[in-house]
Amino acid sequence: MVFACKKRLTEEGQLLELNGVTRLYGDVVALDGLDLSVPDDTYLSLLGASGAGKTTLLRLIAGFEEPNRGELLLNGERLDGKPPHLRDIGFVFQNFALFSHLSVAENVAFGLRYREVGRLENEAEIRERTQHALELVGLEDFGHRGVGEISGGQRQRVALARTLVTEPQIVLLDEPLGALDANLRARMCDELRAIRERLKVSFLHVTGSETEALTMGDTVAVLAEGRIAQVDNSRSLFTQPKNPASARHLNAWNLLSGVVENGALRTSVGLLPIGEKVADDTPVQLAVRFDDIGVCAPSDVPAGHDHFEATYVTGEFNGPTALSFFRTPDGELIQVVDHLSDPRLPQLEEGKSYALFFSPDSAVLFKGAA
Repeated sequence: MVFACKKRLTEEGQLLELNGVTRLYGDVVALDGLDLSVPDDTYLSLLGASGAGKTTLLRLIAGFEEPNRGELLLNGERLDGKPPHLRDIGFVFQNFALFSHLSVAENVAFGLRYREVGRLENEAEIRERTQHALELVGLEDFGHRGVGEISGGQRQRVALARTLVTEPQIVLLDEPLGALDANLRARMCDELRAIRERLKVSFLHVTGSETEALTMGDTVAVLAEGRIAQVDNSRSLFTQPKNPASARHLNAWNLLSGVVENGALRTSVGLLPIGEKVADDTPVQLAVRFDDIGVCAPSDVPAGHDHFEATYVTGEFNGPTALSFFRTPDGELIQVVDHLSDPRLPQLEEGKSYALFFSPDSAVLFKGAA
């Protein structure tokens, strides 16, 4: 048995489109004229900080809430105003939302038996589709068990099977790996991608983890201040963020604010050369990735490198990498990452001042105030 794929795409090949979507809670703007397109047959990660509106966005798509302004379309048809059970959208909740009094198989079959539209009456067909969904997520021998008798990772897969068995056009995942331990998260990343690729159904995966977003998504969208800051493939987003909001959400870039002065950037750490020609008095933010910064004594800066001085505060050991924290004279925190397989930083002493240097080519400029 193969799950059906009920799609009628727009001319542009977009499965889901959000145009100018705004959601207000009193005077609080959760989403502010947001535009987003989800193509057919793709895994799109939505990355955003806590409170950025990620879950609100999913709830609007699913129909649990309605926008104050804007429109949502699935295959070119308006979604807003349509009740959730008529939207043909699957939703995997962060806490899985399984029925504890039902078995694994009964949880998966629930939507087939009780949904308002397309409810199945034939028990043989229900059993066949339920078993196929369990096989798809690797739980074909677990149907008789209670949900309290299986692990967190298995419960996550039951929740996914319960969604997939109804053959939705798109699957929404609300931080689905957040309740799992580190080992399970890594394994489920691989399993989710493999399942999606077999089904050719689009997944929209919401997360606050930049690592998870970059790992999972064919495409990653960054949500900041109620709008989409950037949509790109993982590598381009990580190496070439297009604005400060994207750089901050990646948790891999240091940002220094300044104003252009005679072809250089006047910052809190001094005057730094810039490679681009920018008019004087233009506000600019200079971004340098954690792993593009070297550390040395102030007298040993390599030729051809920009640098500034900062005081070493502390370090953080993360297994294959180590993160070092420095404080500039005006209190700005700068982070430098070192890979233990190829260490490049000297032995650092807390409270001592060092030169932090980088190649001008590695810096990215964002014009505009912070």
